[in-house]
Amino acid sequence: MFRYAKEEDADQILPILFQIFDEMELDVFKKAGNEKIAQVIKAGFFQPGYRYGFDNILVNELDGKVVAIVVGYPESQEDGIDKPLVKILHEHGIKEDNLFGDKEAWPGEWYLDSFAVAPDYQNQGIGTQTMEHFIEVIKERGEKILSLNVDVDNEPAKHVYTKVGFEKVGQLYIGSHLYDHMQYDLTK
Repeated sequence: MFRYAKEEDADQILPILFQIFDEMELDVFKKAGNEKIAQVIKAGFFQPGYRYGFDNILVNELDGKVVAIVVGYPESQEDGIDKPLVKILHEHGIKEDNLFGDKEAWPGEWYLDSFAVAPDYQNQGIGTQTMEHFIEVIKERGEKILSLNVDVDNEPAKHVYTKVGFEKVGQLYIGSHLYDHMQYDLTK
């Protein structure tokens, strides 16, 4: 079942999300440690308007277990999407004012910030199925362009994105990693 995340999903969402964070190798994660960052992100789930707030997370649930997550928002919200987390960061002794400093979306896009499948459910078609459901949800909202960034070396993810219809339109750095910027035309 594809649905919005709920409070009781938090402990299942976190390890799926951390697969992405681990690949990104962000300095703030190295300094603060994964346990502290996990506490911060989990507290952020409950912050309306935050990048990883429950209002921006959709999950694919199978037999009562969250098997995939999708996180996204309109590009027009990107500049303020992490502001709700600043107080939580400081409460946990992290001096940074956000975890992510790089601009990731282009004007006019609906940005797919994070997409991941739980390790036990990878390579079973769940990623493709989840992405297809997600595209329909965003299309029904009347959005025109869906975008995402994928590490240039992440061939399995690029395969899924290309399979469902995303096309590479450019590249950018997020942190120290180079990413392909891909778009899906929702008007077709």
